[in-house]
Amino acid sequence: MFITALQLVFISSLSSGITGCGKQPLLDPPKHLRISGGLSALEGAWPWQVSIQRMSRHICGGSVISHWWVVTASHCFKNSNNYKLRIVAGVNSRSKYGMGVQYRSVQQVILHENFSRLNYDNDVALLHLHHPLYFTKHVQPLCIMENEMDEKQLSFSSCYITGWGSSVLEGMLFSTLQEAEVDLIDTGICNQSSWYNGHVNDNMICAGFYKGGVDTCQGDSGGPLQCFSKDMERFYLYGVTSHGEDCALPRKPGIYTRASRYTVWLREAQTRSVSAASVTDLPVFKLTSALFFSACMGLLM
Repeated sequence: MFITALQLVFISSLSSGITGCGKQPLLDPPKHLRISGGLSALEGAWPWQVSIQRMSRHICGGSVISHWWVVTASHCFKNSNNYKLRIVAGVNSRSKYGMGVQYRSVQQVILHENFSRLNYDNDVALLHLHHPLYFTKHVQPLCIMENEMDEKQLSFSSCYITGWGSSVLEGMLFSTLQEAEVDLIDTGICNQSSWYNGHVNDNMICAGFYKGGVDTCQGDSGGPLQCFSKDMERFYLYGVTSHGEDCALPRKPGIYTRASRYTVWLREAQTRSVSAASVTDLPVFKLTSALFFSACMGLLM
């Protein structure tokens, strides 16, 4: 069976709107606009931010890293059950979804096999979507570092946290996506006795302020700590919102899973999942290649 013109249009449309990872098509990057202590984000400011929902109720944040995959935190899930689990991309206000919103059900929840619920070590997870996202001005992927050396080599400047989480413990979620700029805090400082007293290991990052006042809180879990590379002129996933003590307290900054430590895990987890999938479940770049190869052979795989 030959590929139809409609199928070719569909394949082409999957990659339409791509500007490269870590870009903000609706803004002039980096946007220094000014989450506990944060302010409402502009429409489309963080096009990789998603709301992860179960039965249409927001439970965590996440970051789009490709058409098919979202990175989030393992502690957001009790297990790998994907029952009535979906992501909402391209959303700024949870009370008023705009034209750029995309809904995708979750095909598979991949928790890190060594995640610890006792100390939140290896607090990272992947969501494999049932259908690919369209990249538009409202939905874009966040860049992933190639390795741990990138933390030092990519000249990161401004770092931001984003989410709909409450501003106080046990508080109400925000309707509009919140954003705040934060400082990266040295692990040695963060592990001082009056801070986290040795709790923070090499798989974690502290970000916030000594005096507190700005922090991620309940509902922000799994969302991105994103930092801007001056060299590459784009944002990278620097950390995944994990845990902390209360919200926005002095000497108790947010603790994030260090993204650069999990580049290999992310790749291997995706490869294992894709290798078990049918051709129609392959990531879009592989699906496109397969279909065009089939077209040349006069067949549709």
